[in-house]
Amino acid sequence: MNLPNTLTMLRIVLTFAFIFFLFMAGLFYKVLAFATFLLASFTDLLDGFLAKRNNQITDFGKLMDPIADKILVLSAFIAFVELKMVPAWMVVIIVFREVVITTLRGLAYTKGRVIAADGAGKHKTVSQVVAIFTILLYVIFREGGEAVFKFWTSRTEKCFADVIYYLMVVTVILTVVSGVSYLVKNRSLYSSEKNS
Repeated sequence: MNLPNTLTMLRIVLTFAFIFFLFMAGLFYKVLAFATFLLASFTDLLDGFLAKRNNQITDFGKLMDPIADKILVLSAFIAFVELKMVPAWMVVIIVFREVVITTLRGLAYTKGRVIAADGAGKHKTVSQVVAIFTILLYVIFREGGEAVFKFWTSRTEKCFADVIYYLMVVTVILTVVSGVSYLVKNRSLYSSEKNS
């Protein structure tokens, strides 16, 4: 297994570590969770860069890289639902979109086609990552503000909660828009009229 593929698999391992740290009590573990997610996100950038630079793009990498990305992002959002930081209906929409588009990509692969990320998909990804990092910073500030520095108040809590909610609304909207965009642009893959 080459280095880019190793980094892809490492991202999955880091996802489990991230979730473990996130659910542990204490500021130290919350900071570790943030650092682990940051490291996992960095491996996503690094494996793609190395694969292209060293001409190490493989079928395994094409398949596993997006899967590892989705495992990381969706695990974070599902954990936030469990921690009551994000409404479940928002995450259900995000998960549904990812399942549909992953299925579409798999269908395209069987037909010898590759569905490249478009502008809407990239905006969706950025919004999801920004939302996750914002929520993780909130977790750190809340843990430190309550237990260590004693500055956390109900007003601070509400301010952060409002920011997270509206950020998630934007994320959900971009997620839906990007999903519809992929379905429309690649309708020949599942349209009986085109395939008959």
